[in-house]
Amino acid sequence: MIEAIFTYEFLQNAVLSGLIIGIIAPMLGLFIVVRRMAMISDALSHVALAGIAGSLYLSQQVLFFAALNPVYLGMGAAVVGSLLIERLRRVYKSFEELAIPIILSAGIGFGAIFISLAKGFGTDLVGYLFGSVSAVSRQDLYIVIMIAIIVIAFLYFLYKELFSLAFDPEYARVSGVNEQVIQAAFMIITALVIGASMRIVGILLVSSLMTLPVAAAIQVAKSYKGALMYSIVFGEVAVIIGLISAYYLDIAPGGTIVVTSVIILLFVLFWKKIRS
Repeated sequence: MIEAIFTYEFLQNAVLSGLIIGIIAPMLGLFIVVRRMAMISDALSHVALAGIAGSLYLSQQVLFFAALNPVYLGMGAAVVGSLLIERLRRVYKSFEELAIPIILSAGIGFGAIFISLAKGFGTDLVGYLFGSVSAVSRQDLYIVIMIAIIVIAFLYFLYKELFSLAFDPEYARVSGVNEQVIQAAFMIITALVIGASMRIVGILLVSSLMTLPVAAAIQVAKSYKGALMYSIVFGEVAVIIGLISAYYLDIAPGGTIVVTSVIILLFVLFWKKIRS
């Protein structure tokens, strides 16, 4: 595979995109898991699916959309979904968790409608659902790099605020942290990461890359920063092994990446049980 990476541009795009996503997805995933909001990534991924399906349908009807990368509309839909979740969480103050299934259901509904209008599952849509090594373009790679820069800058400059909101929201509010603004920004960035990851991992599986490495990391880490580092390591291992397996077996990379993440989690749980 090493020779092929230097030979084929699509493999270079896939590997570089995968390595970057293997870093930023678990980084955001740790904050999501700690705040007990793991289902948000599922909700936003289904909203992104609606955006992708809508873009593929419109590409059959309108010439402008035929030349537009469907990733853009998928990311835009995910961002709108993230803002609606935040809005609904404020509406249902005593039942904030309701916001997630509401938006998830809406995403599935619109996705089903657009898929039906587009006359079912095409090759392009299947690639977005489960990931595709050959479908990652140079433009997709640039999108991933741009979003990675935004994510790293966001987490670097607002790490203390995010940490406070994750573990002690009351103290964060008393300290003057603007929870609504930071939470809305965090949701938008999460939506962008989900949109950027869909080419490699697939819309239906991207939430797994944001949670499974974290689930393994919190079993072995002794501190929050330790969990962050372990999450990134486990995420990178899953992506590398998953991409190599997908290349040689000629199957969807999303499935191999997620199954590798599950194996890593099971290994960590087994190892911890032996030690205890």
